[in-house]
Order: sequence, then C-alpha cells, then structure tokens
Amino acid sequence: QVQLVESGGGLVQAGGSLRLSCAASGLTISNYAVGWFRQAPEGERDFVAAINKIGVAIHADSVKGRFTISRDNAKNTVYLQMNNLKPEDTAVYYCAARNSGSSSLSTIPGAYAYWGQGTQVTVSR
Repeated sequence: QVQLVESGGGLVQAGGSLRLSCAASGLTISNYAVGWFRQAPEGERDFVAAINKIGVAIHADSVKGRFTISRDNAKNTVYLQMNNLKPEDTAVYYCAARNSGSSSLSTIPGAYAYWGQGTQVTVSR
C-alpha cells in the first residue's frame, strides 16, 4: 500500500521558516517525480514545486527564491524548505508522486497518482 505522509506544518510568523517533509512508504521514491501543491480555503490546488528522478527541480514563480524542494532517496523522503514565509502562503500543503520518465516534471495535479493527506501551514502577520 502506497502512502505519502506530510509533516512539519504549523503556525509561524511572517518572515519565518518551516521545513515540510513527505515520507513515502510502499514505493521507492527514487523512481518517482514528486511535487508539492497547496490549497487555501475555497481555493484551487496550486502547484508549488516539483523535483524529478534525477534531481532537477522547478518552483512556482510565487515561491521562487523563498522555497526549495529537495529529496533524500536514502530516507525515501522529499522536503520543502520554506523561508521568508508570507501570510499568502497560508494553505494546506500536499505532496504527490508520479511514476514518470527520468526528466519529466509536471505542474498539473492530475498528473500525479499518489497523494498525501496534507499538512496545514499558517502564517500570521
């Protein structure tokens, strides 16, 4: 059974930092591209960042220079380091995995087969 479990969310003041983790079980994360998405109340699920099997990463313009996605295949875990957080970053953050070609990256939620349950990030002013 495939499971992705996010952790590391919480309440932080604007300008602060959090590191989200996405721990995988039932699959070998090194064989998958992994993405982070977020969804604010009454909003759509928006792309945040993705990393492919060979470690190439892309980030949404809204988080570029503040967020960094990375992976530790030995720990079967993908991370999202979030610095200089802003109130507009408040959302539930989800990680997702897709079995794809080594260079494939997607910003589309529908391209991902497996999803975690999400972790809440709240940034206060």
